[in-house]
Amino acid sequence: MALLERAVARVRATLEFVKFSHTVFALPFALIAMVVAAHGLPSLRVFLLILACMATARTAAMAFNRICDWEWDKLNPRTANRSKLATRQTAYGLVGVCLCLFVWATAALNPLCFLLSIPACFLILIYSLTKRFTPFSHAFLGLALAAAPMGAWAAVRGELTDAAPWALMAGVLCWVFGFDLIYSTLDVEFDRKAGLFSFPSRYGVPAALRWAGVLHVLAWGLFLLFGWLAGLGAVYWIALGIVAAALVWEQRLSRTGEVGRINVAFFQVNALVGLTLLLSVAVQIWLF
Repeated sequence: MALLERAVARVRATLEFVKFSHTVFALPFALIAMVVAAHGLPSLRVFLLILACMATARTAAMAFNRICDWEWDKLNPRTANRSKLATRQTAYGLVGVCLCLFVWATAALNPLCFLLSIPACFLILIYSLTKRFTPFSHAFLGLALAAAPMGAWAAVRGELTDAAPWALMAGVLCWVFGFDLIYSTLDVEFDRKAGLFSFPSRYGVPAALRWAGVLHVLAWGLFLLFGWLAGLGAVYWIALGIVAAALVWEQRLSRTGEVGRINVAFFQVNALVGLTLLLSVAVQIWLF
């Protein structure tokens, strides 16, 4: 019993190490693309392979991020506990195993997905290095997460010639870019002392929050464009109204400067955005 408890505790610590709960950001948009591309559900095999790609790519990306930021994380009070959750050897193992499984899953899907797997691996890993040389690391994170709906569409259709997934990708990029700007304001002083190139540390918190607002307006417009291109109807438009309210709420919370409220804006509000749109697409396609 004690052995089982230790194993469960180790798994929980590892999941926390890679922030597995944050999968809620990219996964809904991958599923949205999947449902729209298949006009329902694809085969169980394709569905499971898409989930495998999502889980392995994100885990590899986060484990690599922990390796790259290991020493900085130990110095930052907000992230100091991360190195206690798992060892570097565990992180290296996660990166290697998950990347191999990711490439295998793409090859099992179709030739296009396999062809895209190598640049995808580069994309999901490069974000962890960008804060060392550009204040636009947040845009790289947005691009990495925005690849998820494109990959899911390619998994179902085997092509990327439709305009709809590109609009969704652009919307996710702007949305993630914006909320990561908000979240990065929590580390502005540490980033400045460490010489890291986050946007708030280079241009200030007010500028970061202004750009976050602009990016979220763009994201909402692109989600609107996606709905039009995908031929979605009233249920989706109602969901867009809820998303607009959520993004406004996020902007208000971010301007308080309070850590607790920014954490709510980062996780709970953004989880609401993705899940609301996913639910609306599912209802729209399956019931109407």
